[in-house]
Amino acid sequence: MLNSCKHLAQKGIEVTYLPVDGRGLVDPGDLRRALRSNTQLVTIMYANNETGVIQPLAEIGKICAEGDVYFHSDAVQAASKIPIRVKDIGCDLLSISGHKFHAPQGVGALYVHKGTNLEPLFYGGSHERSRRAGTENVPGIVGLGKAAELAAKALANSDAHDTVALRDRLENAILGITESAGVNGAGAPRVPNTTNIYFDYIEGEALVIALDLKGLAVSTGAACSSGAIEPSHVLTAMGSRPDRARASIRFSLGKQNTAEDVDFAIQLVPASVERLRELSPLYNKNKPLAFSS
Repeated sequence: MLNSCKHLAQKGIEVTYLPVDGRGLVDPGDLRRALRSNTQLVTIMYANNETGVIQPLAEIGKICAEGDVYFHSDAVQAASKIPIRVKDIGCDLLSISGHKFHAPQGVGALYVHKGTNLEPLFYGGSHERSRRAGTENVPGIVGLGKAAELAAKALANSDAHDTVALRDRLENAILGITESAGVNGAGAPRVPNTTNIYFDYIEGEALVIALDLKGLAVSTGAACSSGAIEPSHVLTAMGSRPDRARASIRFSLGKQNTAEDVDFAIQLVPASVERLRELSPLYNKNKPLAFSS
């Protein structure tokens, strides 16, 4: 979304960016105040891919409808994690990506409300109701449809509640053992599979490597920004200090994960954090000194 907005700005289109609070939530009041007579589009992520925080889309949709402004949401991270009902949201456009719910990689879907005018993505043919030229990816489309059907059944069977239980168990156990740690986005509604935990006095990349060597895969931010040395723009926008943003780790659970997997993580993470902290002069300076007579 940010890169698309940068592209529009390069074409001379004015873009307004809204702030978020310490939980990562957009204030609908800020949106209402930011709308102008020439505002054409509002685009807001449904669930954040680093923290899992869910935005108040239904309230935002009402504000956009009152202002007669097109409303789009990037729902890639929300698809299959929480129920998505475009009528309840009140959006004109909503995008998802199949790889987030085990469809073939490289295929996605765009919901378009009737009457929404779009320029074609490519010119040269009338495929997909003149929105995208080129022969359709039939196997990908079928795969996405079937994966969406299975994901909807899983949500109806309370799989999400099982994932929440595992996620909360992971969080509570790690925070119960590890000092100077906390959840980024705590207190906000979140998708059930994602948690983002900061561990002060360490470098997140060092923890990622240490855990990877033990067989636990985590990340310091979005997969699409893997290898970036700058602190997460998501966490800094929430007011996180750069050092804390660099010390934050994202844990993401899938439907294949089990209680045993969570136990494995609970054993590894606090011990790995402690080992890294013992190597940190900053952490040692902040530890209480013990004196013997």
